[in-house]
Amino acid sequence: MAHELTFSIIKPNAVKKNVMGDIIAHFEKSDLKIAAAKLTVLSRKKCEEFYAEHKERPFFGELVDFMTSGPVMLMALAGENAVMKNREIMGATDPKKAAPGTIRAKHGDSVGENAVHGSDSAASAERELALFFEKSEIVNR
Repeated sequence: MAHELTFSIIKPNAVKKNVMGDIIAHFEKSDLKIAAAKLTVLSRKKCEEFYAEHKERPFFGELVDFMTSGPVMLMALAGENAVMKNREIMGATDPKKAAPGTIRAKHGDSVGENAVHGSDSAASAERELALFFEKSEIVNR
């Protein structure tokens, strides 16, 4: 088993619904530790950079509008197989298809407003963490 870091965002719809505590509890129950966290409103520029791989897709503008519409919680999560574990905890992208008890099944409103983002690989986690956190901000490395 590999101790690793992954990146997670609690999206604006979940922050607005005041369910951050429940989402964080999902991470903690699965032995993921918060190694860094910040509540912020994403700038349009930073959001476009983060979602650059979707730039040519028709939903890109709507995604950026949503992700910059209110506060988000950015987090570095640490633990054994953190990337895979977080993906399991989040559930399927479409909340209607997510397994019962997963974050997206409980708190997602739609495919676009599915409550959370999580890195899909260790390489993505490294890139995403570097975009939002300085190495010195992350503890439990």
